[in-house]
Amino acid sequence: MGPFGYLFVWFTLLLALCLQVMPLPDAWLVWRPDWLGVLLAYWCVATPQRVGVLHGFVLGLMLDLIEGAPLGQNALVLSLLAYLFLLLYQRFRVYSIWQQAVLVFILLGIAQLVEQWLRTIYGPISLSLEFLLPALIGSLLWPWLFTMMQVVRRRLGIG
Repeated sequence: MGPFGYLFVWFTLLLALCLQVMPLPDAWLVWRPDWLGVLLAYWCVATPQRVGVLHGFVLGLMLDLIEGAPLGQNALVLSLLAYLFLLLYQRFRVYSIWQQAVLVFILLGIAQLVEQWLRTIYGPISLSLEFLLPALIGSLLWPWLFTMMQVVRRRLGIG
């Protein structure tokens, strides 16, 4: 992957970061997909030798600073997510697109669960399972996003 490839990866990840922090009405916040998690998962699966835990950590720190969350909370969650996808990327590539979507839901759900657990340390406890909705929506978007990103990567010649 050349310098253009690196720039494209960072551009997509920063675009996902912008989508992640885009202002929405409070009632809609629970329906926002985990854009950063899904794009990080895609790049960890597509180019595991280039995108990894460090990317998740840096993006998580940026998200912590933007959201005003305790420093390191999102960094830990995104680093864990990148690690899990890097751990399973070879098996992940063999699965059909729908099996991949189920695995994306499971891994994003684990990340959301860890994030919810960390939030309960610093704030009020929530007993509902609506914190899993971003993982569910991200997994429903996975087939479309994966196909679109594969087409873009081939057109741009990004390895």
